Amino acid sequence: MLDINTIKIAIIGLGYVGLPLAVEFGKQREVVGFDVNDKRIAQLIAGTDHTLEVSNEELAEASQLTFTSDVEALKECNFFIVTVPTPIDDYKQPDLTPLIKASTAIATVLKKGYIVVYESTVYPGATEEVCIPVLEKASGLVFNQDFYAGYSPERINPGDKEHRVTNILKVTAGSTPEIADFVDEVYNSIITAGTYKAQSIKVAEAAKVIENTQRDVNIALINELAVIFNKMGIDTQAVLEAAGTKWNFLPFRPGLVGGHCIGVDPYYLTHKAQVIGYNPEIILAGRRLNDGMGEYVATQLVKTMIKERIRVDSAKILILGLSFKENCPDVRNTKVIDIVNELQEYNIEVDVYDPWVDASEAKREYAITPVSKPLANQYDGIILAVAHLEFRQMGIDKIRALGKKSHVLYDLKYLFKREETDIRL
Repeated sequence: MLDINTIKIAIIGLGYVGLPLAVEFGKQREVVGFDVNDKRIAQLIAGTDHTLEVSNEELAEASQLTFTSDVEALKECNFFIVTVPTPIDDYKQPDLTPLIKASTAIATVLKKGYIVVYESTVYPGATEEVCIPVLEKASGLVFNQDFYAGYSPERINPGDKEHRVTNILKVTAGSTPEIADFVDEVYNSIITAGTYKAQSIKVAEAAKVIENTQRDVNIALINELAVIFNKMGIDTQAVLEAAGTKWNFLPFRPGLVGGHCIGVDPYYLTHKAQVIGYNPEIILAGRRLNDGMGEYVATQLVKTMIKERIRVDSAKILILGLSFKENCPDVRNTKVIDIVNELQEYNIEVDVYDPWVDASEAKREYAITPVSKPLANQYDGIILAVAHLEFRQMGIDKIRALGKKSHVLYDLKYLFKREETDIRL
């Protein structure tokens, strides 16, 4: 059994989840931060985090944290935490490739007594059914005899400076009762909010995947209500505010559902459900509805332009915001791109402006080159797609000034009053 006072931790994957975790552990003990992206490693060694999850000062405080892309450096470690992405493929099926590659890399340095903890979001059973066999095969060691495993689902909320890794309650689990206690103790050393020890790894996996599935289904309901109310000529926000006066009404709002969590995690659960012979109806219905909101927004805008006698063919539209959420540079699985693609089907020229997003990343991921600064009196339509603080601070007059004399302003995020905009979701 490892000694908590002498363990050396390796964090595999230094993105939005792995880096904040590595920094917190690195303030207390020796930690190796590993990532296959050499550019990312060079940036972190230079003391900067482009995701903006960790400040330069926080990086400097993690005095015992080192960064590397060399697997050989992992030989010094005996407690591994895997925080790689778990995306979906073009067919909306789980893509476990990053998880398998990470497990394969760890297996090359795995020794007796070592522990491997997974934080990546997966379907219930994935750790023991997919990852453990990879570790066993590549290392020649026997699970729960030579090495052990744990699971502690990530709960990072990108861009959220209030809910950080240390003040969010952490769920933990281990492959044996003793390992569960040890994993829990390790996390408790940095998590000020405390930990919750789950009954098993599968329970912890399931708990994580339903957190975002629940939100997805609830937002889908509100999105459907918004579509209904729009057809009835009723302001959705006004309805939600009125209903919200009841103490147990849930305060969900309509909108685009993208990102690496809510728009992805439900597909992991539905995949596993179908594998065991059950076809999930509510979850998949919610996914279909949320995935269709970008097309719906574009159609609404076009219909309003036609009513206002604004020519649609060759029109010029400005979309304010590209990241999947406000005050965050993360463009992974952003649904703003669905609006862009749908508008282009109408032969509309689309400009995107987002002060948070790295232009080279937008170009690489979506073949979009955001404008550096939108000019006044240029646009037939404007869509407020992301609620960045900068857009709110611009004020309605400056945003309106970007449009031509006759234009349509669509406020997806309820940044301004109903009477100040032309359409709201």
